[in-house]
Amino acid sequence: MAAGHQEGHGQGRDEGHERIHEQGREQGHRQGQGPEGQGALIQGRYRLHELIGRGGMGEVWRALDESLGRRIAVKCLKPVGHAGDAGFTRILQARFRREARVAAALQHRGVTVVHDFGEHDGLLFLVMELLDGRNLLQVLDDAQRHPLPVPDITDIAEQVADALAYTHNQGIVHRDLKPANIMRLSDGSVKICDFGIARLGHDIGFTSRLTGTGMAMGTPHYMSPEQIGSGAEVDHRSDLYSLGCVLYELATGRPPFDLEDAWSILVGHRDTEPEPPRARRPELPAELERLILDLLAKDPEDRPQDAADVGGRLKAMRAAAGAAAASSPPVLPGWAAGLSTGSAARSTRAHRMPAPARHEITGAWSTRALAVEAGPDTLAALAARHTEGIDLGRVGNWRQAYDLHTAVAADRDRALGTEHPDTLASRHEAAYCLGRLGRTEEALRLYEYVADVRRRVLGPDHPDTLVARHEAAYALGGLGRYLEAHQIYSDVLAARERTVGPEHPDTLHCKHNLAFNLGRLGRTDESYAMAVEVADVRARVLGPDHPETLVTRFEVGYAQGQAGRWAEALETYREVAAARARELGADHPDTLAARYETGICLGRLGRSADALALYEELVEARTRIAGSTDTETLRARHALGVNLGRLGHWDRALAEARDVAAVRERVLGGEHPDTLVSKREVAVGLGWLGRWSTALAVYQDVADARERVLGADHADTLTSRNDEAHCLEQLGRTAEAQALYRRVSAQQQGGPERL
Repeated sequence: MAAGHQEGHGQGRDEGHERIHEQGREQGHRQGQGPEGQGALIQGRYRLHELIGRGGMGEVWRALDESLGRRIAVKCLKPVGHAGDAGFTRILQARFRREARVAAALQHRGVTVVHDFGEHDGLLFLVMELLDGRNLLQVLDDAQRHPLPVPDITDIAEQVADALAYTHNQGIVHRDLKPANIMRLSDGSVKICDFGIARLGHDIGFTSRLTGTGMAMGTPHYMSPEQIGSGAEVDHRSDLYSLGCVLYELATGRPPFDLEDAWSILVGHRDTEPEPPRARRPELPAELERLILDLLAKDPEDRPQDAADVGGRLKAMRAAAGAAAASSPPVLPGWAAGLSTGSAARSTRAHRMPAPARHEITGAWSTRALAVEAGPDTLAALAARHTEGIDLGRVGNWRQAYDLHTAVAADRDRALGTEHPDTLASRHEAAYCLGRLGRTEEALRLYEYVADVRRRVLGPDHPDTLVARHEAAYALGGLGRYLEAHQIYSDVLAARERTVGPEHPDTLHCKHNLAFNLGRLGRTDESYAMAVEVADVRARVLGPDHPETLVTRFEVGYAQGQAGRWAEALETYREVAAARARELGADHPDTLAARYETGICLGRLGRSADALALYEELVEARTRIAGSTDTETLRARHALGVNLGRLGHWDRALAEARDVAAVRERVLGGEHPDTLVSKREVAVGLGWLGRWSTALAVYQDVADARERVLGADHADTLTSRNDEAHCLEQLGRTAEAQALYRRVSAQQQGGPERL
């Protein structure tokens, strides 16, 4: 059974809307917002729901076409480098319209459908069909760069060739064909994405220049020789070369020229013959290798001359393979029909296992027959590596743990099957590592996959199924999707109460996180009541000073603070801090987290001198333990500065805020939420010192950054616009201030007036 996780905890708040991380995982983490922001409405029609992809040219959002009630994807492209150039903007918009019309005219099952396009508040956007699947880069990465089975490669290649034959007949060349632009959907069909985007990217400012002159568009690992340099003609055969690069990577796990830097890769494409794929993977069919090498010919005249020819060769291979399979008796039992006997990794794409035939398996799974294939030593070695991955995670080596779990999952997939419980356990652990690495969306997708397969194989109420669903809910909370998380938590809680009882640790774990999630939904009273209930049961079953009891009591304190009951929250946090100091030590991160929240309560109760003294001690401890640039050290310093201001020490408060802002900008980036919080505190200090003109510039900088990152309608953006209006008022610019107040009010009420 896959290991569980520590619980999420709501903590860390002050005037700057800050949060801290309790025991490493905070469920209320705010997702980074895009150019518009979650919930934004584009052109009065397309409502953005969830950020699902981000790249150099912009972002892709899951969205809803409210006019048709259709789920869609919206790609937002943001020009760079020519912000004030009206002429450039006009040229770019004209090019965008031309390229988008071309893409929208394509009607083929292997090409992503473009429904609409336009410009909105300085953003160019494309409205596309929403695809349910993974691109080939993700498929390879999920398999730890193991190659795909030959039938999968030929199936993908044939579908891509068919789509290219269609687009080339329309006179359209993709110019940036690569694994990331080829989607394999859940039903096995394949679609090519981003026709016209590569050429548009050149105009927007994302050309792949290496020397500053003459570098054509494309991604180095998949660029044809004629794309390298400015004089060569590029036609449809360039796409065929790129297809050869993609197939080489699918067949061997690596691109044909996998060198250290971009220039070496390009020189390889131009001057070096690729290593034959069968030198890396001997069991590849000779005819597949021949096709790949033909596609990789340096001279376009030496390649297949059209995609239809490529498709014909692939169909002939498939027919020959089918005939050979029909004449050979199967060597594996029916329930193991998908297992590989060679060195190539099997696809990790989910599939249903066929039902057992005459030889029924006793129990859910049996490894007795598999021992002939893999051997007990192999299975024992995989189990040891799985345990090693868990141990790496325990000491915080999450990247290494993820790599190891992904590799073990691929090996177990080959040895045991995609849906075997051990394979799923490794994928579950890989998902957990992704969460700890901050790759929450990827973790969510992997948890959902594991939960779905376990539900089919093990049953909906099996403990492992419920663990995966619980983790999926946790990831949803981390992405701010609290309503979806609430539904899953509620379902899991009901199943656990039904199967193991209301006081089982897993039941209490789920109830704790449900209480946390209720708080994020604004249901404070319910959150508080449930947290108190869990804390009381844990205190009775585990003891009042048990870490899990204290975790939930911490959540009780947070709920008390949310309800404005600061005196009660102060008492709760003090008790938690004292207990943790006894059990874990005064310098343990969890002890310091509780002390931080104690300071918040003191400040809210007007006891800023006490809070200041506490934060001075906390800054010293955090610096000594983690260093001066650690995020928690900086958070404590920020709180110290806030309380200096409350006590009227504005010169010191301003100096502290400037110092923290500078460090955060260097460490986190200029538009990170914590950096902007500190910059706002700088403006607050300037205002209190009467330096309103300088404060206005800082407030405007923060507001503009939040609008770019979070969207114009986000609460933090509107707070900053109100700050800006207040500053204008102080400078006597009353008319401007009133106009800005009205606009902010209209946005808060969902009105049509926009900044």
